[in-house]
Amino acid sequence: MVGEITDTTPPEISQILAGLRSRYGEPRRYPKRPPIDDLVTTILSQHTSDVNTGRAYRSLRTTFPDWDDVVEAPNEIVADAIRMGGLAEVKAPRIQRALRDIRDRVGSFDLRFLADLPVDEARNWLTSLHGVGPKTASCVLLFSFDRPVMPVDTHVHRVSKRLGLISTRTTADQAHQLLEAIIPPEETFAAHMLFIKHGKSTCIARRPRCSDCILVQCCPSAITFLADRQEQYDGQAH
Repeated sequence: MVGEITDTTPPEISQILAGLRSRYGEPRRYPKRPPIDDLVTTILSQHTSDVNTGRAYRSLRTTFPDWDDVVEAPNEIVADAIRMGGLAEVKAPRIQRALRDIRDRVGSFDLRFLADLPVDEARNWLTSLHGVGPKTASCVLLFSFDRPVMPVDTHVHRVSKRLGLISTRTTADQAHQLLEAIIPPEETFAAHMLFIKHGKSTCIARRPRCSDCILVQCCPSAITFLADRQEQYDGQAH
C-alpha cells in the first residue's frame, strides 16, 4: 500500500474507475445482437455462471430456431433445452411468458423501437413484461442500445455497497437508478463491467481480498475487513 487507510468517505467515481481500469484494463464491447436475444440471455443468466448461460442459450436456439417455437412449445421441452443453465423450471415459463407478451404487444419479437423511447419509458415497457425485472431491462438497454443505464447484479450490488456508493440497506432494484444518478452516462458500460470483474476476482462475497485490492486506500469498508482479518490472525497466533 502507498499509505495508511484513514478516510471513510466514499471515493469519487472517477477515482474508482481509474483504479479498476489500471487493474483490469478497458472493458471490451462485444458485437451487438438483437435485443430479444439479450433479453432471453439475461433471464438465463440468473443464478448461474457465464459459461452455463452460454450453453443454455445455444441449446435453446438449436432446439428452437424460431422464437415462435419457444412460445408454443410445451414448457417441459423448453426447460429440458436450458437445463444446463440451472433453475430450468423457473426460467422456461419466464422466458415463454415474456416472449408471448412481446409478440402480443408488438406483433413480432423486434424490440428496436425501444431505441426511440426515453430511457425511463423504455425501461418501464420492459419491466411490464412477465418475469422481466430492472436488471434484465437494464441489460437490454445497455448492451443492445448503448443507453446510459446501470444493470445491478449481485457483484455490482456488493461492490457498490462496500465502496459506500449506496447504503447497505439499498436493494438491488433500488440501486439501479441511484447508481445512474452518480455515474456519468458515458461511463455506465465501463462501470458495470469493471464492477463485475472486481466483484468476481477481488471483492468477493465472503472473504474480500482487501490486501490485494487496487481500491484499498479509498474503500470505506477495507478498514473493517482488514481489522477483522487481523483479529482472526491474532487469535490463531495465541
